[in-house]
Amino acid sequence: MEHTRAAWLTEAASAAEQQGSGDLLRVVLVVMFVGCAFTAWFLLRGYKRKDD
Repeated sequence: MEHTRAAWLTEAASAAEQQGSGDLLRVVLVVMFVGCAFTAWFLLRGYKRKDD
């Protein structure tokens, strides 16, 4: 049992190295883009003039 668990962990580690940063990088990029869009909207809404 220990031998198969160690082999499985070794295989998982080598697969992770080949795959790269993966899901964490995607999540960080999506949060960054949404945060930038929200910040731009928040800052630019103050520059809108109301011509009554």
